[in-house]
Amino acid sequence: MTGYTMLRNGGAGNGGQTCMLRWSNRIRLTWLSFTLFVILVFFPLIAHYYLTTLDEADEAGKRIFGPRVGNELCEVKHVLDLCRIRESVSEELLQLEAKRQELNSEIAKLNLKIEACKKSIENAKQDLLQLKNVISQTEHSYKELMAQNQPKLSLPIRLLPEKDDAGLPPPKATRGCRLHNCFDYSRCPLTSGFPVYVYDSDQFIFGSYLDPLVKQAFQATARANVYVTENADIACLYVVLVGEMQEPVVLRPAELEKQLYSLPHWRTDGHNHLIINLSRKSDTQNLLYNVSTGRAMVAQSTFYAVQYRPGFDLVVSPLVHAMSEPNFMEIPPQVPVKRKYLFTFQGEKIESLRSSLQEARSFEEEMEGDPPADYDDRIIATLKAVQDSKLDQVLVEFTCKNQPRPSLPTEWALCGEREDRLELLKLSTFALIITPGDPRLIISSGCATRLFEALEVGAVPVVLGEQVQLPYQDMLQWNEAALVVPKPRVTEVHFLLRSLSDSDLLAMRRQGRFLWETYFSTADSIFNTVLAMIRTRIQIPAAPIREEAAAEIPHRSGKAAGTDPNMADNGDLDLGPVETEPPYASPRYLRNFTLTVTDFYRSWNSAPGPFHLFPHTPFDPVLPSEAKFLGSGTGFRPIGGGAGGSGKEFQAALGGNVPREQFTVVMLTYEREEVLMNSLERLNGLPYLNKVVVVWNSPKLPSEDLLWPDIGVPIMVVRTEKNSLNNRFLPWNEIETEAILSIDDDAHLRHDEIMFGFRVWREARDRIVGFPGRYHAWDIPHQSWLYNSNYSCELSMVLTGAAFFHKYYAYLYSYVMPQAIRDMVDEYINCEDIAMNFLVSHITRKPPIKVTSRWTFRCPGCPQALSHDDSHFHERHKCINFFVKVYGYMPLLYTQFRVDSVLFKTRLPHDKTKCFKFI
Repeated sequence: MTGYTMLRNGGAGNGGQTCMLRWSNRIRLTWLSFTLFVILVFFPLIAHYYLTTLDEADEAGKRIFGPRVGNELCEVKHVLDLCRIRESVSEELLQLEAKRQELNSEIAKLNLKIEACKKSIENAKQDLLQLKNVISQTEHSYKELMAQNQPKLSLPIRLLPEKDDAGLPPPKATRGCRLHNCFDYSRCPLTSGFPVYVYDSDQFIFGSYLDPLVKQAFQATARANVYVTENADIACLYVVLVGEMQEPVVLRPAELEKQLYSLPHWRTDGHNHLIINLSRKSDTQNLLYNVSTGRAMVAQSTFYAVQYRPGFDLVVSPLVHAMSEPNFMEIPPQVPVKRKYLFTFQGEKIESLRSSLQEARSFEEEMEGDPPADYDDRIIATLKAVQDSKLDQVLVEFTCKNQPRPSLPTEWALCGEREDRLELLKLSTFALIITPGDPRLIISSGCATRLFEALEVGAVPVVLGEQVQLPYQDMLQWNEAALVVPKPRVTEVHFLLRSLSDSDLLAMRRQGRFLWETYFSTADSIFNTVLAMIRTRIQIPAAPIREEAAAEIPHRSGKAAGTDPNMADNGDLDLGPVETEPPYASPRYLRNFTLTVTDFYRSWNSAPGPFHLFPHTPFDPVLPSEAKFLGSGTGFRPIGGGAGGSGKEFQAALGGNVPREQFTVVMLTYEREEVLMNSLERLNGLPYLNKVVVVWNSPKLPSEDLLWPDIGVPIMVVRTEKNSLNNRFLPWNEIETEAILSIDDDAHLRHDEIMFGFRVWREARDRIVGFPGRYHAWDIPHQSWLYNSNYSCELSMVLTGAAFFHKYYAYLYSYVMPQAIRDMVDEYINCEDIAMNFLVSHITRKPPIKVTSRWTFRCPGCPQALSHDDSHFHERHKCINFFVKVYGYMPLLYTQFRVDSVLFKTRLPHDKTKCFKFI
């Protein structure tokens, strides 16, 4: 009980103390809250009032807290800075606003000008359209006027004679046959194309007697000839092969004559027929001597004067290489000019003239007066005296070491085999050819064989006997390749040969090589020459040469080509107008009918191209002094048609002798699509560009999704049969201009450089004009030629990876140049540019022309080409030495001439002269 009471009392005391503590805590919280309220409410109000009235308190009586000297808030430094910043920003904002308004006004003015320009463009387009219409109407009116004032000419209707119509009255004697009385011109109109029908020898009895090699070679070349037709009814000429015969077959003259007269189209007298007797051996007999050939022409290697009809019959060369091509590796070079022997002769005379005359009474009866003098004894004595004098090293042998070859009476028989004779001729500067002692034997197979072998190995022929009829003598100027000396002058021969200069001797040797390659070397050349002789005599122009048909690869175009700043940076230089009209092709002309008269000797006897032997090209080189007649009948190509002028007038027009002309770009490529597209885009806007021919040299076609650039001119993508660098120079029928710019797909040329090269080429159309120059050099230790690409002040080649040349050379490269050169280009996949330089220098005897001083033209960043291969230069060394063997000499010529334009990119006013200056 007591414990319980104490507990309650103790508990009461402690409860009073707790209540006091609670009350004290409440008072503190209330005071703290009031204090915080006053601080948070009244202090911001006072500060706000002070800040708002700070700027207005500019006098001492108006200051809020009374006077405080030097301590006013409005004079605080950072506040003043803020005030200045605010004022500066306000001023800048006002200025920007003013500029904005000014720019808006300028934009409005420019918009007005744009609208005005658009209207002007529309008006100009309308004016241009009207001008085009006016031009079209004017051209139409001009054509109508020309048609009214000029008679309409058309090809004559060809009238064919009856099959059994003799045509002409027979001449009094067969020996009196000439073209005017033994040839039927009605079967050969000027526009006939000279169709030739070749008899199949196997269908006749004499065909089984023919030498198999001769018959096979003749049939092969006849099948490939452009003039041969199978329609005998329209033929102008009928050709029959009768020899040479196999040994020991001897066909009697009466039997052969009977078979000739039984030919289906002989027509009683054989007019318009050509009888060919080819000799493969030097001992071929005169098969047609006692055969009456009527009005038929005869072509063979052996003629007596009594059977040869000048201007009607033909003396042909022997068919030595019947079914084989000449081996150029065995043909000696044309230099050095002087060889071991000054002249050589090997032969043996089987029968003298006197004994021949005694045995052949018919010959003696036909002669008038005394028998001819026999000079052979004097010739033998004179030549032996020259050999014994030892003034010059000569070799003459009048007795064969072995059995001599069979020969005709009074003819000097050949000694030894052909290989032995060629080895001796390779050591001879001159080769003596002594004609038969009987002057009535005007040519024999033996003499023709000696002439053939001498020309083949480069020994200049010296023919003793002016009565000789050399092959194709009425067409070829033999005095440029051989010496024909009368037999009475035999004592002066030694002096004559020693007096010839080296330059004249080399020229004769080179001309002889040209005649041999063009007219004598193969069965094709002999048959083509025979037909060309007859066609030229009756004044029928040659057929057009074959062009390569371009097999186009379909491709999509439409990608707008950009403008390379390196290409378009020409300053104020006007490179010329970009053609907006359809491409303008060079005027094509056919070799008109005056060709057979005006260019007669030049075309047959000059190396630039045997126009009468080969079909003519539509783009023959135009020499500065020549005017060519256009095939379309529009007259002569204008000479002196340039507009002249200087400064702007010169830049805006080509001028010159051909004031309107374009060129074609031929670009060879192989599976480098990106590089090709970039190169094509760089041609965008190039003046005077006719079209671009892309030679796709890969068997893999371009990607189907490849989008080709639109450069404003046609792009023709040509597919080739095989991967060959020779395809670069094929005369594609899509090339319609004389000028060709051959360019690699990785070549990087500016527009001004291309235009400069084009202008220079127009001044030298017969030469290669380009940019990368190279030269050849003689390697003394190895005694061979080297190809050099180092920088040099002298050059002899311009690479066709960036060069202009005439399309005429594309025909010569593809169809006339020896096939061995093209085969080597295919073998090495290299050297086609060297081959073209060899060809042009060989034909023109002029070096190429390099323009600008730049040496390399590869685009930066392009993949490496074939020229970066280590074997590239070794192959080019081999190519040069092989080409020299084929041509027989080094045709490349050195030059230190380079064409640069002094003022080409000089910034001059348009009223000042700005012309090309060549240095």
